[in-house]
Amino acid sequence: MSLVVSVLGHPHRDGRAQEWDNSGMALRTGFVSIVGRPNAGKSTLLNALLGQKLAIVTHKPQTTRTRIQGVLELPLRKKAKDDAGRSMAQVVLVDTPGVHKPETQLDKRMIQEVHDALESRDVVLFLVDVTHRLPVPEKLHTSEEFAEARKTRSLGQHKRVMSKAEDDFALQMVQKLDCPVILVLNKIDALPKKALLPVIAHWTALHEFAEVIPVSAKKKEGLELLLDAVVSRLPVGQRYFPKDQLTDQPERFLVAELIREKILMLTGEEVPYATAVVIEKYEEPASLKKLKDGRLPVTKIAAAIVCEREGQKAILIGNQGKMLKAIGTAARKEIEGLLGTRVFLELFVKVQDEWRSSRGFVEELDWRRQLEQIAEKQHRESKLIESRMKDKG
Repeated sequence: MSLVVSVLGHPHRDGRAQEWDNSGMALRTGFVSIVGRPNAGKSTLLNALLGQKLAIVTHKPQTTRTRIQGVLELPLRKKAKDDAGRSMAQVVLVDTPGVHKPETQLDKRMIQEVHDALESRDVVLFLVDVTHRLPVPEKLHTSEEFAEARKTRSLGQHKRVMSKAEDDFALQMVQKLDCPVILVLNKIDALPKKALLPVIAHWTALHEFAEVIPVSAKKKEGLELLLDAVVSRLPVGQRYFPKDQLTDQPERFLVAELIREKILMLTGEEVPYATAVVIEKYEEPASLKKLKDGRLPVTKIAAAIVCEREGQKAILIGNQGKMLKAIGTAARKEIEGLLGTRVFLELFVKVQDEWRSSRGFVEELDWRRQLEQIAEKQHRESKLIESRMKDKG
């Protein structure tokens, strides 16, 4: 499957002709945004639906920082005695950062990514982690009792209060939408079936969802039922992307994300959240054909890991460079699988004080802007070559 290459915005549906399959059924196509609180399993669901890894996944919240589009091509499923069938479809799945109240410029950028994903969508999947405890209404207290309760509140109670705030914030976004919103109850493999009923009752009382679908993205349970619900609500039209295209994300962006995934997995505390990865050199081989000695060609990549403090830099490098080497080794293996070449990966660490609060720096991290800058640079170099050729002529 081709990984890359359309970096255009969402095409408009206006005036598009319809496509039909051999049975005369129209192609259904559209954008489906996946939203929910941090760590609900949005990226895991995206990867499970696509059948391959596109979005990085870790156990830590707020792993995803930008919206990621994955293109899912579904063939016609003919009607049968016990099967209503399904139209052929192209589903553009849009993974989004976890919905949370923004504090830094990076947070604000992440929430803007969610808003952008919700602007051009045909269906929204509101993902809920069923393992999170439902909020319990607190009894009224006198001011003295309330003050005492605050003192004795446990860590678990604090987490539940924060959990409710995140759920409320995410739900507010969904309640403003005028498109079908499907409630997707994720991680059902970790919950007894009888415990699902209170969860369904809680959420359906808060919003009128188009449908409620329990799934386990991790174990790939309930996904066909979810796709049936999605496809039935998509409009008919033409494909937005070629049949063999998996994503609109450039390979260099996917590489940066794989490196960041390894940082998240191998380092702890605040370090992973204070880091960003910038690809500074990306040299592809002239051909993907094997060399004369039978080995695969080499892609040369240099990436900067940006952190906020010298102490974080020391952790990322590690004793005698061991941590940086571990990050590079783990990332290189996955990058080689992604690109289908050998990879020479050079990593180094830079300190950029409080970069998460710098609007300019955060905007520079946007892969769309980086592509524009690369195109502008190539255009300038092309013009310079043309000018020199004219002078010589």
